Amino acid sequence: MAIVHKTRSQVVVETIREKILNGEIKSGEPLRQAALAEALNVSRIPVREALLQLEGEGLVKFEPHKGATATEVSAEQVDELFELRAMLEAELLSHSIDNLSEDDYSDAETILMTLSQQANEDSQSHSGKLNLNFHAHLYSRANRPQTAELVKALNQSADRYVRMHLLLAGGFSKAAGEHKNILELCKQGDKEGACLALKQHILNAKDDIKVLLLKMEG
Repeated sequence: MAIVHKTRSQVVVETIREKILNGEIKSGEPLRQAALAEALNVSRIPVREALLQLEGEGLVKFEPHKGATATEVSAEQVDELFELRAMLEAELLSHSIDNLSEDDYSDAETILMTLSQQANEDSQSHSGKLNLNFHAHLYSRANRPQTAELVKALNQSADRYVRMHLLLAGGFSKAAGEHKNILELCKQGDKEGACLALKQHILNAKDDIKVLLLKMEG
């Protein structure tokens, strides 16, 4: 088995991320760079780099005169975000399926292969983008630009929850089989089956995330 050598910055990122996701650092709690650097026995530079990366993951936000804080998360917000996603993304898929080409399907399969490799290599940040890219490929021929914009906004709001799902709620293993099933139904031209599978895929993620959040709140 290969030994994975992590940089100091990577260790700091993973440590702070884990503290946020497991609830040790509460939502809205200030993230003092000096205190974190002292606790982790590093300089402020890797802490600053870590907080900027976690901001990109949706787990940290920077505010004027306040600095960095852990973002607020709630089970109630998950319900609304993921139920809206399920409805609108199924709508996009229903309009896209008939127009998808063999090249589109080949690209989607390549993304799934890469996603599987990234999951094995523990590259969750990149995998979140690949996950979005896979879905976007399936919706790409819908010709529903306003719906697509709404979905994009919802996905941006849901991103931190999706990352939590991938990191802590077994999202990789569950999503792999569901993605393959959705893709196969699309290739078969089973519009109704593909849309139902997509909805269930998104709602399954919602349920997993809510269980995780309730544990964190408890």
